[in-house]
Amino acid sequence: MQYIDQGSALSNKNVPGRRLQKKNSLFYQQSVLENEEFTQRYQKNVDELQVFKDDPYLEPHKQHFQVRNAKFFELLEQIVKVESSLKDFAKGYEKYGFLISDTGITYKEWAPGAKEVYLTGDFNNWDKMQYSLTSDSFGNWEIFLPRNEDGSYLIPHGSRVKTYIKDANNQYQYRIPAWIRTTWQNQENKLYDGVFYNPENKYEFKNNRPPKPRCLKIYEVHIGMAGIEPRVHTFKEFTQTVLPRVVKLGYNVIQIMAIQEHAYYGSFGYHVTNFFAVSSRFGTPDDLKELIDTAHSHGITVLMDLVHSHASSNVLDGINQWDGTDYQYFHAGGKGKHELWDSKLFDYSKWEVIRFLLSNLSWWINEYQFDGFRFDGVTSMLYVHHGNGYGFTGGYHEYFNELADIDSLVYLMLANDLIHEINPNAITIAEDVSGYPTLCRNIKEGGIGFDYRMAMAVPDKWIKLLKEYKDDDWDMGDITHTLTNRRYLEKCICYAESHDQALVGDKTLSMWLFDKEIYSEMSTIQPETLVTFRGMALHKMLRLITFALGGEGYLNFMGNEFGHPEWIDFPREGNGWSYHHARRRWDLADDQLLRYSRLLQFDTEMINLENKYPWLPNGEQWVTEKHNEIKVIVFERGSLLFVFNFHPTQSYEHFKVGTKFESDHKIVLDTDDVRFGGHSRVSPSYDHNFPIIKEEWQGRPNHIKIYLPNRCAIVFKSIE
Repeated sequence: MQYIDQGSALSNKNVPGRRLQKKNSLFYQQSVLENEEFTQRYQKNVDELQVFKDDPYLEPHKQHFQVRNAKFFELLEQIVKVESSLKDFAKGYEKYGFLISDTGITYKEWAPGAKEVYLTGDFNNWDKMQYSLTSDSFGNWEIFLPRNEDGSYLIPHGSRVKTYIKDANNQYQYRIPAWIRTTWQNQENKLYDGVFYNPENKYEFKNNRPPKPRCLKIYEVHIGMAGIEPRVHTFKEFTQTVLPRVVKLGYNVIQIMAIQEHAYYGSFGYHVTNFFAVSSRFGTPDDLKELIDTAHSHGITVLMDLVHSHASSNVLDGINQWDGTDYQYFHAGGKGKHELWDSKLFDYSKWEVIRFLLSNLSWWINEYQFDGFRFDGVTSMLYVHHGNGYGFTGGYHEYFNELADIDSLVYLMLANDLIHEINPNAITIAEDVSGYPTLCRNIKEGGIGFDYRMAMAVPDKWIKLLKEYKDDDWDMGDITHTLTNRRYLEKCICYAESHDQALVGDKTLSMWLFDKEIYSEMSTIQPETLVTFRGMALHKMLRLITFALGGEGYLNFMGNEFGHPEWIDFPREGNGWSYHHARRRWDLADDQLLRYSRLLQFDTEMINLENKYPWLPNGEQWVTEKHNEIKVIVFERGSLLFVFNFHPTQSYEHFKVGTKFESDHKIVLDTDDVRFGGHSRVSPSYDHNFPIIKEEWQGRPNHIKIYLPNRCAIVFKSIE
């Protein structure tokens, strides 16, 4: 298979520092990647990569790895030569944007297509051309503003600022500084303005980062919709009211969506306009720091939902056409546009684009103490077709061909390398629906470097079953295959539903299960209907089997743990700009007379069961039964034995369950417990042990006999 060279990131025009090589020619006579530190950290010999030893089926596709890794090491070596290290290269925020020193303020911008650049704002009554920037031969524009005679800065804290440029088309335009760290929406024209943020008393972190969790139990959150009232909620409100809920539930990670500034609230934060700015609709940068610091004080790791796969196409308040060209940060022409998302696609072959994005990672880690990232839209980055119109069946030929985007892959390798160099305990998660092999192997082994990938097939499977199949037609083998179909040595984050499944056009699992009865039959003082019995039972069972069998980490979107009704729909013209479906009804879970409170209790005990008997980090799992006729799935994970009966009507007495464990068993969790809205049909057995029978069953050396009610899951622990 021949690979198309998509353009080198190392051309002279893209590397402003190439001229620096002459300053120390002896140093550059030997590759900077040949010293002992680098040879321990990387494996440059493709033939020796561990991925080929672990998976011989990769061998025919070795050329892909040769091309990809050669370009990675070529670019990394150039970065180290020019900038001393990858970490130094990724500190662009110390060179660009507004830089505050004892003597004044420096403002610097990269705009190679601009003809003239000026700085203006509240500080000079918006005089467009009073402060002119000067340029160098690399397209960098700069100005220094000394302090006033009284010692104050020329630009006060909180002042609105913009650049005024003569662009590549000889048109004068206002632009928000690309490296701006704060923006506010102008209530007069609804556009965003840059803001010079320099408070006298900056927030100081009080707590260290928590230790890296042994496994991830992620609570996915959106700050704006994290309250009961139909409005935009704030960082401070989340810190005070929602974070304590997360602590009580037992999750050890929060993953925060929509942090980067986005002009359109309804984009869910995925059309980023200002990459270094905190979304001002939720509060100030210091408010976000306080939230993260408080989470750390509770031992909770904080991840950021990061968007580097594309950018908003907005011109007036984004970085699109910043200097008048469509190719400053993005690919030119149609190649630079994502047709389905109506957004812009980065050109990862450009030196300054790579600096911008890597610096963005470094900024969020160092300035805000984020502990890692969930990379959104990775599938779009991996291929030149961006996944549009392409289906993946898992065959390696679908991934390792001329349609792979080598520049994007190299960027992702650099990003993961940088993140783990800054913080070895950092966590990176890839949202990839294609299943690209080696995505979650480290770079030295031959991978892209992510720690986890999202198990995106699992929630799709649950929605498909609920929408298209009768319960009698659920295939236990198909369910088990979907939950266990993971690439060898690549860890997955499993989930029954995230924010994606509840977006307008679809609905939450609870809405699929309870349907219209979610509005009238959720009171515990009302008799249970067949619909509520089914809904309560399956809501717990689907989450438990996903958590127990689906991966090495687990994710839940806020509110779904208690069966949040309906769907998510942000304010837009089509719904009359309503916030009704862009909020969380915590009051439903807190009302002990509603069945939601029972689902909440179950989720709490389910999460804490893993805390007590860890199974997620344990790679050993054994499915002993997936019987389609009787609708039973049995498996071992860690030190526990899980038994699921999905049959709508059939219960089983004296049911034999094979087990590898040698001693009597006890029940540690029962989805049918009355505390969880069930009927406690096996409650007489809660305080009794199930005797081990030393006879082989289901391929296991021993077995126990149990009563297994319909639509029920029971978890056992050996007493040994």
